[in-house]
Amino acid sequence: MEVLSAKMFINQQPDLWIKYAYFSLKDLTDWYSDLLLRIQQLDEYSEEMTPPKSLWISGMFNPMSFLTAIMQNTARLNNLPLDGMALRTDVTNERDPTSITDSAD
Repeated sequence: MEVLSAKMFINQQPDLWIKYAYFSLKDLTDWYSDLLLRIQQLDEYSEEMTPPKSLWISGMFNPMSFLTAIMQNTARLNNLPLDGMALRTDVTNERDPTSITDSAD
């Protein structure tokens, strides 16, 4: 407990958290704020259980597995070979995710 409180006192992530959490060089305050945003994104996605209209991909704990899951689900849904699947990304200059009205195709 002393080690934990000492790290928190100097605004650093405790070693046990570093061992089990995602990699980040942020101090404890910024890391915790970032963690809350990541959890919020996962909560919103899990409530709807549909692919989101916009996604903070670097905010995911394991973005590659999410992208792989999208390809697997699309391949199963359309009865297509997974080896033939590819991801396409359209980059927009939209900063407010709530203003995006169309779902991804």
